[in-house]
Amino acid sequence: MAPNDRENTINGEDAMFFSPIVLAASLTLAPPAAPQQPLESGLEGAIQGCEEWVLNPASWTDGIEPFMENVALGDRMGLVDSIPESAQPPRNLRVANHYWRINATKDAGYFLVVSDHVPMCHITGGGEVDLQPTVAALMSSADFSRNWQLVDEFSDDGMLTSKFSHRQEPSLIMTLSRSDQSKTSAARPQLVVTAKIDLRG
Repeated sequence: MAPNDRENTINGEDAMFFSPIVLAASLTLAPPAAPQQPLESGLEGAIQGCEEWVLNPASWTDGIEPFMENVALGDRMGLVDSIPESAQPPRNLRVANHYWRINATKDAGYFLVVSDHVPMCHITGGGEVDLQPTVAALMSSADFSRNWQLVDEFSDDGMLTSKFSHRQEPSLIMTLSRSDQSKTSAARPQLVVTAKIDLRG
């Protein structure tokens, strides 16, 4: 069966978005061996997890093992009970959510939020590492371009946002927002991605 539905548990305090303290408190998985490009592979895995959860629900409805195998992050990815408020999706998408934490480096990583009832996913990334090069590498990669088509791009309030449609399922629309200048912060996300099925056609 899918992970048990549970009420969203939001950290009431202004917790740091991604820090060693949060790592120790929210995820009990053993630290993985460091891969060659942990930031890049972690973000790629988050995007893969997003697509897999929304477009292939058969991979998790009868157990999460196929989903985990397809995302292929091993013990770098695990379910957690709660995430910081800054990593939560928009309120209208906070329905039957499950929270995944993806470890990248000691001080940086990603959260992936999915839903049993709404065809959506929400990714945030942050920490004490500048994620701009990682996001740029993802967007220029052949794998990403093979699945996602850029349809719009705009800048607002210090954030650059790109809008994509999925090439195999055009109703799946993704917005990817990142800082338009180099910065690092453990207090708030540097990257925010939301994807959902647009039923309006």
